[in-house]
Amino acid sequence: MMLLGQSAAIWLAWLLGLAFFGAGVVNAMGTPAVKAGFVRWGYPRWWNVLTGGLEMLAAGLIALPTARIAGVGLGASICVAAVATVVWHKDWRHLPPAATLTALSALDLMMLAN
Repeated sequence: MMLLGQSAAIWLAWLLGLAFFGAGVVNAMGTPAVKAGFVRWGYPRWWNVLTGGLEMLAAGLIALPTARIAGVGLGASICVAAVATVVWHKDWRHLPPAATLTALSALDLMMLAN
């Protein structure tokens, strides 16, 4: 499917890139609530900065056509880790966004690979 000359896979990749960038900024800024969440899950206090940096890196890679698949793959990996973390800790309120981004990333990877 094409929209304004771009495939649905490209549009979805750009939307994922925006989502990863936004999540990255929020995580990297590390409000007290964000930092407390990471610590509650057993991660070091600085883990939010690493996670945010990786999310912003994923967004940057998605913006580059030659690195788009790698960026979506990195973002999907981060999302899988997030889903595993919230399921392990039974923190169900964080599951819907993480699971949604994981599913959309997997869908986009399949579309980009074809």
